[in-house]
Amino acid sequence: MAEAQIEAEVTRFVAGLERRNQGETEFHQAVREVARSVMPLVLDDPRYREARILERMTEPDRIVIFRVSWEDDEHNVRVNRAWRVQFNNSVGPYKGGLRFHPSVNMSILKFLGFEQCFKNALTGLPMGGAKGGANFNPKGKSDREVMRFCQSLMVELHRHIGEDTDVPAGDIGVGAREISFLFGQYKRMVNRFTGILTGKGLAFGGSLVRREATGYGCVYFTEDMLNHRDDSLDGKTCAVSGAGNVAIYTAEKALAMGAKVVTLSDSDGVIYDPDGIDGDKLAFVHDLKEVRRGRLSEYAERYRCQYVAGGRPWHFPCDVAFPCATQNELDEDDARALIDGGCLAVAEGANMPCTSEAARLLRRSGVLFGPGKAANAGGVAVSGLEQSQNALRISWSRDEVDRRLRQIMSDIHSKCVEHGAGPHGVDYVDGANRAGFVKVAEAMLAYGIV
Repeated sequence: MAEAQIEAEVTRFVAGLERRNQGETEFHQAVREVARSVMPLVLDDPRYREARILERMTEPDRIVIFRVSWEDDEHNVRVNRAWRVQFNNSVGPYKGGLRFHPSVNMSILKFLGFEQCFKNALTGLPMGGAKGGANFNPKGKSDREVMRFCQSLMVELHRHIGEDTDVPAGDIGVGAREISFLFGQYKRMVNRFTGILTGKGLAFGGSLVRREATGYGCVYFTEDMLNHRDDSLDGKTCAVSGAGNVAIYTAEKALAMGAKVVTLSDSDGVIYDPDGIDGDKLAFVHDLKEVRRGRLSEYAERYRCQYVAGGRPWHFPCDVAFPCATQNELDEDDARALIDGGCLAVAEGANMPCTSEAARLLRRSGVLFGPGKAANAGGVAVSGLEQSQNALRISWSRDEVDRRLRQIMSDIHSKCVEHGAGPHGVDYVDGANRAGFVKVAEAMLAYGIV
């Protein structure tokens, strides 16, 4: 099929989507990328066209918007807005995280929920796609303030979720503390102990390896990409962005596989440690960011390495890049710097951390590019395994969960190869998008017009 015809159909489709969803730039970006990958399938299969599968797939099943009123420690009444975007449950109950951050808005949650549909389908587990959150900033809040906010949010959210309906998890700003408060309030309100949230503490139904899963899975997927080219992570120099769970456990697993990690970053700047961030240094970062909630500049002072205020990791030499912070953190200039520096692979630990222009440039240059819906699917995969353990009332060992995670990431890689292989190698973006699309689309077709 002619490239011009495909691009014309993508342009027509996206123009209609933008008219219906004005100002939602992140959502437009996510849909445009998927549409470019799957439009050949849509044009080749009259079933998809006649059932308007792509149009239906880009419209959420429902969006719930509600007010969250709470009281701070000074007894001031505070008001935030919260959302739950239930995007598509064709292959299983809605599944996707909750994000607490001032930047949260409809566009970001719709983009995340849309991506989640494909990511969850790729895992092979029965999970649909959803996302939610609030424009609440937990930074600088006391534990009691966070507790009161979470309890107030759950008063409304509990009406829309259930273990066979919608199972939220954590995301940016929603860690073990927030999940615990949310679960406690849900249990108190409905008088049921059930797997309504994932990412729970081990004492009350959580799964081993859940905290590590996104980072570990990203490294496993990267190793598979390199293995497919008869290479490996062993001996490679890695640049990692972020300093939260995903970044820390990406770095930990990369170290375990023989790589050297030289960067981490936070919202203030980036550290560059050419000697490598070893296990002891990583433990310091974990305590700094997860316990003391400090800034990475303290790392630079302690270990006497370079710190660039406002900088990003992509202009330091590396073989493999792991953007693990947030969306659109790696732009076209950063991509060009990675290519010029001889970077072999980029794997998205965060959701859509590369701009469209950056991703396009990396793919065209021959850099192995693992899109988030494949590379960072490890987190939701272990969330799905947590659901299974809750349903069975059992707990698997750490080794068992890690073994299942490794197999799921290997299976995702195989699906990407199957659907993305071409004359110039594997296009992992096309492979992930098409594999996820086909699974969701076939389920939607089976249900008829619903």
